[in-house]
Amino acid sequence: MTVISVSGDHPVIVFDAMCVLCSANAAFVLRHDRAGRFRLASMQGEAGAALYRRFGIDPANPETLIVVDGDIALRNSDAVLAIWAGLDHPWNALAMLRLVPRWFRDPVYRWVARHRYRVFGRRSTCWIPTAEQASRIL
Repeated sequence: MTVISVSGDHPVIVFDAMCVLCSANAAFVLRHDRAGRFRLASMQGEAGAALYRRFGIDPANPETLIVVDGDIALRNSDAVLAIWAGLDHPWNALAMLRLVPRWFRDPVYRWVARHRYRVFGRRSTCWIPTAEQASRIL
């Protein structure tokens, strides 16, 4: 079993690299997180799958992306809001959507997550980062 250590200095976003929306989001994070706060791991890779399993999520059938910060994993809309809060200005202002109650945010998130391939498409191969981005991928 792979053990992944995650420090609070570099939270890890675990995402679906086959999903067009998820891959676009990963590229967006790498572009707009100039401080390099986040690391990324695809659920298809060894590190991402291990993190999913650690938090009780089947990497073959995930219902959410997660942001792992130490021993805590944020899921659903909380994960998205944590990502936006960690991005550069003006994108971090989107974290104000935290004011919208979770009981409303999470069902919307889960609907998009369930239909992500149908609505946004599925890649034929996993998303691959550029050479400059590779150091931020687990």
